[in-house]
This record gives sequence, C-alpha cells and structure tokens, in this order.
Amino acid sequence: MSQISKIAIINKSAPYGCSNGQESLDMAMAMSNFAQDVSVFFIEDGVLQLLASQNAATIDAKGYSKTFPALEFYDIENIYVCQQSLQQRGISSEQLCIPVTLIEFEDLGDLLASQQHVMSF
Repeated sequence: MSQISKIAIINKSAPYGCSNGQESLDMAMAMSNFAQDVSVFFIEDGVLQLLASQNAATIDAKGYSKTFPALEFYDIENIYVCQQSLQQRGISSEQLCIPVTLIEFEDLGDLLASQQHVMSF
C-alpha cells in the first residue's frame, strides 16, 4: 500500500511563452490520480494563469485556462493565490476563473513547510 504524500506545486510563470503552466496543471491532476494530497500555489506572474478573461487564440497559442475548473473533480481543493501578486498586477479575486484561497506572501513559507514535496514551475 502506498503512502499519501503532501505535494505542493508552485506556479510562478505567466500563462504563455512557455509550457510551465500547462505542465504544472497536468502534474497536479496526475498526482491526484495517484491519490496524493496536492496543493497548488500561484505567485508572481503565475496568478495570470487564473484570469477568466483569457483568449489564447489571439496570440495563436493553446489555451488551458478552461481546464482549471476540473481541479475540483480531481479533489484538488487547496488552491492558494498570493494576495500581493494579485495587487501588484491590478487583479481582483473576482477576475479569476476558479475559487481560491487568498494568502499573504509571508504565509507562503509556513504553508510550504507543511508539504513533503515542492515543485516549482
């Protein structure tokens, strides 16, 4: 019988220009399929991934933001967003495509310390 691990996935990259956002989303869902306790964090430019008003077609890119609501079906409920990162970019939580838990940047360290594994994208 396998042991459940607490895994943190940190998103720091903007949604386009590299595949980090899509890869982190795929990783979160895959880890959840293996019954791991996954928490997803969005900090810095990573908060831009959650904007509801994205249209990737305008830059001829593949959009994946519509996949975020599927996290609920994968039992990924711990979705944390840095409040300061939102404020620095002029974004309110109402503009995000899924419900999240807002955290202060200062609390990030404590939350990550409770995880067994941390991956950053």
